[in-house]
Amino acid sequence: MNFQKILVPIAVIAGVVLAYRSYGWAGIAAAASVLVFWILLHFSRMMQVLKRAAARPIGYVDSAVMLNAKLKPGMTLLHVVAMTRALGAQQSPKDEQPEVFCWTDGSQSSVTCTFVSGKLSHYELFRPEVPDAPENQVAS
Repeated sequence: MNFQKILVPIAVIAGVVLAYRSYGWAGIAAAASVLVFWILLHFSRMMQVLKRAAARPIGYVDSAVMLNAKLKPGMTLLHVVAMTRALGAQQSPKDEQPEVFCWTDGSQSSVTCTFVSGKLSHYELFRPEVPDAPENQVAS
């Protein structure tokens, strides 16, 4: 169960009640102002991340190996998009859980990320097979 969906509204209500008990209607106005400011900060961050991602090709990342090293289970999709600065290429059917996105770099290495309810649950790095280079033979 996702406790954030329950705890955040309870904390907001408790903060408003505490503000009212301490400062009356002025406390409610202050608590509402803080809440609106907090929402605007998150909205602004989301818009900035999506603005940066819009300028890059879908599913592209500078280095898939570095992205794989930075990923941790529990990260949000917005955080991963902020790290890659690009939207992932969706591999799963739209609007179905789990969501699977893939980011590929210039060497065709790719990272496939699985998100359940917007949180990273699994990720995997794929590296292309490199054919063996022929040995240089010295003619004698």
